[in-house]
Amino acid sequence: FLLALPLHLTGAPAWLWGPLYAAVYVTGGWEPALEGLRALREKTLDVDLLMVVAALGAASIGQPMDGALLIVIFASSGALEAIATARTADSVRGLLDLAPARATRLRADGTGTGTDGNAGAPAEEEVAAEDLRPGDLILVRPGERIGADGTVVDGVGEVDQASITGEPLPVRKDPGDEVFAGTLNGSGALTVRVDRDPADSVIARIVAMVEEASRTKAPTQLFIERIEQRYSVGMVAATLLIFAVPMALGADFSSALLRAMTFMIVASPCAVVLATMPPLLSAMANAGRHGVLIKSAVVMEQLGRVDAVALDKTGTLTEGTPRVTDVLPLPTSAPDGNGNGNGANGRATPPDPNTLLALAAAAEHASEHPIGRAITAAARERDLRPP
Repeated sequence: FLLALPLHLTGAPAWLWGPLYAAVYVTGGWEPALEGLRALREKTLDVDLLMVVAALGAASIGQPMDGALLIVIFASSGALEAIATARTADSVRGLLDLAPARATRLRADGTGTGTDGNAGAPAEEEVAAEDLRPGDLILVRPGERIGADGTVVDGVGEVDQASITGEPLPVRKDPGDEVFAGTLNGSGALTVRVDRDPADSVIARIVAMVEEASRTKAPTQLFIERIEQRYSVGMVAATLLIFAVPMALGADFSSALLRAMTFMIVASPCAVVLATMPPLLSAMANAGRHGVLIKSAVVMEQLGRVDAVALDKTGTLTEGTPRVTDVLPLPTSAPDGNGNGNGANGRATPPDPNTLLALAAAAEHASEHPIGRAITAAARERDLRPP
């Protein structure tokens, strides 16, 4: 279309832009035409067929550019919807990538030769995480992600659950505590009893919920679908009437056809099609890219009427990780002659903030705790070295 339009407008020969417009009609119109014919076989009339008829009508009255533009608008609507849906799916399927593909399962007999080669050690086997079943025991070493939702039966560790809860601090897990697939075991080996199939994990259910949301229809779309059939029938009836009345009054065929086709083109519901799901799906995809999962298109549409929002989770409005903003040294007392801090000179000069930060970073440099990492990161940003 973009190639044919300038050629047409600049007066180029029809043999140059004609085949290009024809390609637009074929590539963009065949699928709506098939959908419209299927609907017609079921004794329904939809806007897809109307669009194709209007485009062909425009071509029949010598306005191929208008017909091609109609097809481009409808095809763009479908493409936008497909892209938005795919982006939404990609953004939430990224959650599934958090769950490991493999897991270390302890064999049912519980005895054999372990991975360390010692006879009598618990027998371990590496299996696909999707093969885990409720009741299986899996071993999760430090630094590994948990392969399935389950309950800790042995071991103590700190698990990073930020991918599920948004909480930046690791959570201590003792025997009897619940753990989730895709979360990261930071310290201590854990033996976990699988409670749910991997396909039914919390992460999998979140993904399924968002994918279902992309298939739900907002109230506006449901309303448009309810009136679409009546609108289509009314539009066809009006077009036939606009053609038949002038013919009955003695108008020539070409002028009556031109008037009827012009009406059909103008009345084609392009704006209605573009104003429903594509904007909602685009908004849901954009929210997904920013870590916000929308439960349904209904919720997305209702957001326009929300006046206040209550948020109860760490990481929802924040970045989810601690960061050093200020270093505020406490004032100290000046020492007296005996080395005590209550001499006559009163308070001493507070220590230098950069010196304190450098000392704290030196103490925390090997720490894996989020606060320790925040302190070392702040010292690194200020290019501080331990004194």
